[in-house]
Amino acid sequence: MTYFLGVDIGTASSKGVLVDAYGTIVRSSMREHAVDRPHPGHVEMDGEIWWREFVSLAEELTAGVTVAAVGVSGMGPCVLLTSLQGTPVRPAVLYGVDTRATDQIEALTTELGGADAIRERCGSALSSQAVGPKLAWLAEHEPATFAAGRRLFMPASWLAYRLTGEYVLDYHSASQCTPLFDTHALDWYRPWSDRIAPDLELPPLRWPGDVAGTTTRALAGIPAGTPVIAGTIDAWTEAVSVGAQRPGDLMLMYGTTMFLIATVDRAVSSPSMWGTVGAFPGTRNLAGGMATSGAITGWLRELTGASYPELIAEASGPGANGLLMLPYFAGERTPIMDPDARGVIAGLTLSHTRGDLYRAALEATAFGVRHNVDALSSANIGIKRVVAVGGGTRGGLWTRIVSDVTGLPQIIPRVTIGASYGAAFLAAGVHHRVDIDDWNPTAETISPDFSDKSGYDELYAGYLALYPATRTIAHSLATRQRRTP
Repeated sequence: MTYFLGVDIGTASSKGVLVDAYGTIVRSSMREHAVDRPHPGHVEMDGEIWWREFVSLAEELTAGVTVAAVGVSGMGPCVLLTSLQGTPVRPAVLYGVDTRATDQIEALTTELGGADAIRERCGSALSSQAVGPKLAWLAEHEPATFAAGRRLFMPASWLAYRLTGEYVLDYHSASQCTPLFDTHALDWYRPWSDRIAPDLELPPLRWPGDVAGTTTRALAGIPAGTPVIAGTIDAWTEAVSVGAQRPGDLMLMYGTTMFLIATVDRAVSSPSMWGTVGAFPGTRNLAGGMATSGAITGWLRELTGASYPELIAEASGPGANGLLMLPYFAGERTPIMDPDARGVIAGLTLSHTRGDLYRAALEATAFGVRHNVDALSSANIGIKRVVAVGGGTRGGLWTRIVSDVTGLPQIIPRVTIGASYGAAFLAAGVHHRVDIDDWNPTAETISPDFSDKSGYDELYAGYLALYPATRTIAHSLATRQRRTP
């Protein structure tokens, strides 16, 4: 039997799967971890954890078998700087949940000719998701560390490097390195990359399913000489895992954060979304991401001591007994692009329960999805099919709420384990042609219940009004938080 290994490094855990040639998951496992938050707005992680957890997962999953290829994936876009020899010079600065570079976003936007000029060349304006401002922050605040950095890695490329010794990055991840990458030329844009990081050796580029190299030594059930793909950012590998990379597809990723990827056949940009290169040659995406989603329910679980089954069982009905929440607990990415936004819970009384709070959190993320879908519609993106993936699809409540709030049916595939499965699929493509529809057919379709439509429309209008009504106060509190030791 031929086997393929897929490993994904996520925000809250690393996941791995061993898959056979027919797409059947033979084994799966997970390693939980936590990010570091050394200062308000700073979110980091030690890159060595990524490698240690990969090794641990590989040893467990490949015990007694030999794999034919390895797939890798990970959160991003991240900034892991290393020496030329590949030694990290500091912990990795994570993707859009790290909001430290607000001043650098403003300064670079002005210096490079404005948001429209940057978006025209790079597909996206500068935001907390962009790599360039974070490099500029490091140059300004940690000059010695920045000067020691010579190479740029993300989790997938870091694993590929540790396995093969090859320094490469995939085209999609590069397209999120704004403003270092030209999405039209599909290459690094040297005038801007040399301005921001003149001494950084930018990696050669590959497509996510291309072979980055072969393993330099045996590791568990991975023989020396085994192909390793370049991989890509987890949300895009999740979209691959469910076949949501065709024009007209919209993928919803239910995880620690909520991610949305609309696939199109042309380059599209929007002031409030991210235009990127797709996971496959010839595809483009307009994408969005919420800074928190499952992270809020995780916070509630820890705060109340309840398990997820308990919270689901106690969740109240539509409207959460008169609660309305803004899910901006770590700032917000799309479509408001405001790192200083903050979470708000409106309507609280002494009679509200943790079940009401849980329902309000799920509805808040659903309103956030609707807000992003509205932004896609404003960019003339037609949505023909919505496919859901990720751990949040389990249990059914969250997906039903999102369909009811947005009015969109959602396809739930048989396998929703996500990015690690997509990485294994891409690895299998190294050996033979595979079709994700054969590997992962539809299991069910969630259809919206329109009986609560008028109520949800009213709540959504309140959701849209609540942010501008509280923005000044939230920004003041964010400033106070940054000044607090």
